[in-house]
Amino acid sequence: MSEVKQVLTVLKRHLKAKGLTYRDVGRAIGVSEPSVKRLFASGRVTLDRLSKLGTVVDLTLAELCQEAAADIPKISQLTVAQETQLVADIELLLVAACALNHWTLADIVAAYDLTEMRCLQCLLKLDRLRLIDLLPGNRVRLNVARDFDWLPNGPIRRFFRSQWESDFLSGQFDGAGETLIFVHGMLTPAAIAKLQASLRRLRHDVVALHQESLTSPLGERHGIGVLLAEREWEPRGFATLRRTSRTTTKALTSKRRAQD
Repeated sequence: MSEVKQVLTVLKRHLKAKGLTYRDVGRAIGVSEPSVKRLFASGRVTLDRLSKLGTVVDLTLAELCQEAAADIPKISQLTVAQETQLVADIELLLVAACALNHWTLADIVAAYDLTEMRCLQCLLKLDRLRLIDLLPGNRVRLNVARDFDWLPNGPIRRFFRSQWESDFLSGQFDGAGETLIFVHGMLTPAAIAKLQASLRRLRHDVVALHQESLTSPLGERHGIGVLLAEREWEPRGFATLRRTSRTTTKALTSKRRAQD
């Protein structure tokens, strides 16, 4: 469905909600009822006419476009097959990461040793994967939700752990804008649930800050990695000193003998 038809679909929904007919719309904008029917059926309409149609349902053109964009289904996760295709081609994975961060084709070619043709091939493949829509003029529209995430233990996360996790954690984390915090504690199940909720909120905050930063030029934005992790854990060196049920039984037996 084209962008204009998506806006017209929103208009139809609001007309129905207000109980307005095509005849009512025609009277409001000064055209005949058949003309209104043809307009909605063909999807051929000027911005000025769309703006006038919006006034019939008390919405601005910007509000209509925003609602139409919100109606487009967004991907929250890829399939295993889709992620597998990404990790199988490092150039494709690079272009995907750039596209998800709202880089243009020109931005990618200027920053990386990729030809425009190769970059365009990758964008076309991402379009086929439904991660993006490649629009006229090589513009990119993302098809992912704001809270988009990779599959738990999927190909992307396994690739990160095997290829990039040690590289990420090898940093000193002592520079400007760098932070490394590690906290260990013993929590109840209720406390763990609260901690997990806090981590989810922090993730949403990072996403919101990413969206907010998109209004700034690319040269003023910096790639930031944030690793959030939580699991039941004990250092391996400690775990090896844990008493097994067998050693515990032996210890208790020895203690009883000593007492006897």
